[in-house]
Amino acid sequence: MTMTYRGTTALITGASSGLGTEFARQWAERGADLVLVARRKERLEELSERLEQRYGVSARVIAADLGKPGAAAALRAELDGLGTTVQTLVNNAGFGSHGPLAEADPARVSEMVQLNVMAVTELTRAFLPDLVADGRGALVNIASAAAYQPTPAMAVYGATKAFVLNFTEAVGYEVRGSALTVLAVSPGPVRTEFFDVVGTQDAAVGSMATAEQVVTAARRALERRTTPPSIVVGLGNRISSIASTLSPRRVTLAISGRVLKA
Repeated sequence: MTMTYRGTTALITGASSGLGTEFARQWAERGADLVLVARRKERLEELSERLEQRYGVSARVIAADLGKPGAAAALRAELDGLGTTVQTLVNNAGFGSHGPLAEADPARVSEMVQLNVMAVTELTRAFLPDLVADGRGALVNIASAAAYQPTPAMAVYGATKAFVLNFTEAVGYEVRGSALTVLAVSPGPVRTEFFDVVGTQDAAVGSMATAEQVVTAARRALERRTTPPSIVVGLGNRISSIASTLSPRRVTLAISGRVLKA
């Protein structure tokens, strides 16, 4: 079935580019009002104006760095102060890095864990009761195809996304008696700014998808009569994820290390 989100509000993190921008566009196209969250306020304001003019929705901008401790609680408090209730939460903000852990900047590693794990956990906990009580929206957390095997040279990133995958599926099971739809989305490499932040294309394993392809796959999964707990976007990525679970861990690890040039 084709879903409409008219009369609901979707909170989208990492909305200033890539998947976040595309989630905002597709949800606005289906009538949802938006809360757009990212660090880059100017980009958010440009996106907000464009979506409001094109789709006639409200798109509120909140500039916040979710990589800082306490940011999730501050965001919830700000929305409470504005009287804004959220029906859909898309935890999209996140970043990765490439290289041996022993050479990584400790502050950058901590920020990655804070954003990819803690912010997802804290935002989900902060808004989940409202999402469940309303039931018209969805909880969507962005994991990665990297979640399905160890990722040497991207050890922390892969581990954070494995957390997001397992966390989301578990939360979805916990609220299975409600009307809320919960989905973990695991794309492979996507043509976004992600690899600019990583600093190398060595982390791009497999063919590149577009943001539109990934978000459309997520939306269609939500529109199924029975939404799966998680999806892997792209046939090659799905085959790889299945192979990773069937192969001995030592073999999977060795292949992943070679592919990621660890």
